[in-house]
Amino acid sequence: MALLGLILGCHSDGRTPLVVYSPHGRDLLTLLERRFELLHPDVDVRWLDMGSQEVYDRLRSERANPQGDVWFGGPATIFARAAHDSLLEPFRPGWSTAIGPHGRGPGDRYFAAYETPAVIVYAEQAVQPEQAPHDWDDLLDPRWKGKILIRDPLASGTMRAVWGMIIERAMKQTGDTAAGFRWLRRLDAQTKEYVLNGPLLDQKIVRQEGLVTIWDLPDILLNRRDGLRLGYVFPRSGTPVIEDAIGVVRGARHRALAQAFVEYVGSVEAQLLATREAYRLPARLDLPVDSLPPWARAVRQAMKVADVDWDVLAERGPDWMRYWDEHVRGKGDGAKGKGP
Repeated sequence: MALLGLILGCHSDGRTPLVVYSPHGRDLLTLLERRFELLHPDVDVRWLDMGSQEVYDRLRSERANPQGDVWFGGPATIFARAAHDSLLEPFRPGWSTAIGPHGRGPGDRYFAAYETPAVIVYAEQAVQPEQAPHDWDDLLDPRWKGKILIRDPLASGTMRAVWGMIIERAMKQTGDTAAGFRWLRRLDAQTKEYVLNGPLLDQKIVRQEGLVTIWDLPDILLNRRDGLRLGYVFPRSGTPVIEDAIGVVRGARHRALAQAFVEYVGSVEAQLLATREAYRLPARLDLPVDSLPPWARAVRQAMKVADVDWDVLAERGPDWMRYWDEHVRGKGDGAKGKGP
């Protein structure tokens, strides 16, 4: 809250502040901040970078006195919880018909702006591409014991989505969650550390404090562009592709500007800008293929999209994460229990 107060209190230059809560990181947020301010010279975009679970928790704590205007970024599953809790304002942007039906939140509370794949990541200086894990079960190989780092799933929408995929995959195969939680216990036994945030995770892998992790593709591509030696693999059995959403905060102090920002993020201009400059896969389905940069076309050709029931994850994910935190984290493959 002290940091938020500092953000809200600085740059008193007469412009109207627009406060954006987002996990998208400095590269994308700075890019869109500058472009949006060029279109709206009387607006001062002020963003606060945090995990999507942290955004959700903050919106709940600020329900009676909202400080943010826009929630920009995070899995649609966690946006669905926010919509259920009446934390988001109904608003249908003009580009809503250009995305898939499942990317449109109930009651027009949120809409998918990007598609974000989660991939297996490895330290290029220590692991050859052919030696890297090439599927989820490869992470359980004994040679990776104590060499895996994981972004703390309780604070990360990306990792919650991956954990949900693992559990939901087991449910399809066996009819309950037991096999999925057994898999996660085995991964816990392999894990050296649960890391607090994405940038720290990347740095630890580069320093070879761990050799393997799971993280979102745009962050890895940005770091590779900046010279970090991070390799990545699309899992053979399927990559969870997260519908990365945006919505207006309920009771936003600057509702009209918040709506204008949402409108801009999904525009053709901003979608192509984010794709070309910040490695974001656009959620819009009406963009010509030849307008996308080569990396985006290559990704769509290379990755196999995992079959995930995102509605199940939205409904049961919070209970699964509570169970994971209480019965799996730090207990490894020696823990017992069938799961919720």
